[in-house]
Amino acid sequence: ALLCGLGGGNFSSSMANISFFFPKERKGSALGLNAGLGNLGVSSVQFLAPLVVTMPIWLAFQGDPTLITNKAGQQVEIWAQNAAFVWVPFIAICAVASWFGMNDIADAKASFSDQAVIFRRKHNWLMCWLYLGTFGSFIGYSAGFPLLIKSQFPEINALQYAWMGPLVGAVIRPFGGWLSDKLGGAIVTFWNFVVMAIAVGGVLYFLPSGPSGGSFAGFFACFMLLFLTTGIGNGSTFRMIPVIFLTERLREADGKGEPAREQAVRDGNKEAAAVLGFTGAIGAYGGFFIPKSYGTSIASTGGPEAALWIFIVFYLSCIAMTWWYYARRNAEMPC
Repeated sequence: ALLCGLGGGNFSSSMANISFFFPKERKGSALGLNAGLGNLGVSSVQFLAPLVVTMPIWLAFQGDPTLITNKAGQQVEIWAQNAAFVWVPFIAICAVASWFGMNDIADAKASFSDQAVIFRRKHNWLMCWLYLGTFGSFIGYSAGFPLLIKSQFPEINALQYAWMGPLVGAVIRPFGGWLSDKLGGAIVTFWNFVVMAIAVGGVLYFLPSGPSGGSFAGFFACFMLLFLTTGIGNGSTFRMIPVIFLTERLREADGKGEPAREQAVRDGNKEAAAVLGFTGAIGAYGGFFIPKSYGTSIASTGGPEAALWIFIVFYLSCIAMTWWYYARRNAEMPC
């Protein structure tokens, strides 16, 4: 878990590096494609793990199986270690490719003090909140979706459906970046949060304790819509960040001459890169908060409704924040 966390931080660093290669009008598409492919790992794990643990794919190298009793009362062999070992060849290939093929951008290097300036930037913290609402929701729902199916619809095999949501969210993320390049990140993010709040309301409606009396089809459809919006929102918020910080630095340099403008472009790109990395790390906390909220709500009230209502309130705060600072006419930082 520790090493995966470090890898996640390095993934955020790769997003920061990629932002230097593309002009403002193409950053959303580029960042969305890179992150969308990266996010496919969540779905891949949930799809492959249940398959590989049932097969002796590594033969003599994998160790002994474990005997378990399945739902039919039969004893079967599983190789739980395969859920980890299956990734070793891919990790090795990526390590070799990274060593020989990847390079840092010399102009993009920045000391800690250079990067620490973002902690004094208001828009860094605002975008952390919004990205927690998009990527945090994606990673949190990915982790909590099987738990919710199992607790609310025990007759359903959660493993058959758990991987579908993360797949939808990952595949659609590049589209969110592309759409934001066309329409603007702020407007896409604003309406995206509106749909997210409505989708959570739909989940509440289709729960067994909800007004519908329980419908797995409706519950599943609303969650697929939620995953769809998390992917689009991931792309749109990451498109907003480079535009915000470049625009902010250029405003400060306005009227001070071409050298000041050139320095502003460098500073804006460096700050945007640092914010991309920092918000990516903060967004990952959704992987803890959402499943924990489900568990606490179920333990305290007997159902997940309280957690879902909190999510709606959170999305309403994201709607208000996006509209006020970025999307309305005469907003402080239109993007």
